[in-house]
Amino acid sequence: MKIIVPMAGIGSRLRPHTLTIPKPLTVIAGKSIVQRLVEDITSVVNQPIEEIAFIIGPAAKGFPANTADKLKNIAEDLGAKGSVYVQEEALGTAHAIYCAEKSLDGPCVVAFADTLFKADFKLDSNADGAIWVKQVEDPSAFGVVKLNNGIITDFVEKPKEFVSDLAIIGIYYFKDGAKVRQEIKYLLDNNLTENGEYQLTNVLESLKQQGAQFIPGKVDAWMDCGKKDPTVDTNKQVLGFEQANGNNLVANDVVLENSEIIQPCYVGKNVVLKNTKIGPFVSIGENSIVENSTIINSLIQTNVQISNANLDNAMIGNHAKYNANYTSVSIGDYTELT
Repeated sequence: MKIIVPMAGIGSRLRPHTLTIPKPLTVIAGKSIVQRLVEDITSVVNQPIEEIAFIIGPAAKGFPANTADKLKNIAEDLGAKGSVYVQEEALGTAHAIYCAEKSLDGPCVVAFADTLFKADFKLDSNADGAIWVKQVEDPSAFGVVKLNNGIITDFVEKPKEFVSDLAIIGIYYFKDGAKVRQEIKYLLDNNLTENGEYQLTNVLESLKQQGAQFIPGKVDAWMDCGKKDPTVDTNKQVLGFEQANGNNLVANDVVLENSEIIQPCYVGKNVVLKNTKIGPFVSIGENSIVENSTIINSLIQTNVQISNANLDNAMIGNHAKYNANYTSVSIGDYTELT
């Protein structure tokens, strides 16, 4: 089994936090979004992962030189080969996947690194394919699928009238990756685009017309990391899942001076808390110092200095300094408010 992860978008909706790192490498409760994504997929497919291929953007669009090394380490930690490809120009979902054509064969999962999920669903490797879906209140904002006897019959993009409330979350299983590669190549060779982009939905429709049967993979939770508020909420949900699984996310060397941690929280290595109360639902990255503060429901990255703060629904980037009484802030890397 292989995992293909297109992640070449610049993450403009999460600015300023994506000015220095790509969005999928944003850390949620101690692990990057993309690491949590591939770990969750590995648990769902329930079989060995041979290779994880990542499709990133060029350095000129905000992808640092060490991005490939970080991604390969994520794959190797899961016992898989790590491969990294570059999508030089944003030309649609199918084009992004085709950038990893050398890795696109055999059974594979394609997962766009925009969201996280939780599911008890176990993959049926005998199916031609599976598309992960989540029931939503307003399907008009999503691509949705229609079902008949447990088989997907139609793919409908952002329906204006109700046809289904099962939204596609951006994770797909294909029994034959080589066939998907061939279908995408056909789109590219014949310049079959929609609004100037090569779309995966056209590939799915073509495979279905050729007899492929796709089944839905339903998820219990679908967590968005597109903007600041949903990302902070995703941090809250992930911390709740970790607590339910009995995981302690507070490093052993955390220094507490007249301070309190209300679980669930993630507190990284070498963090110092002085006259401070954090939690519930707070993540603080390693090498940070927090003094004279109260923080709830917030996501704070590494090497941060915070003092005299009363924070709720806050997101603070790496190496930032904050000394104020603002709330609901969104501060990028290397920012200072003092």
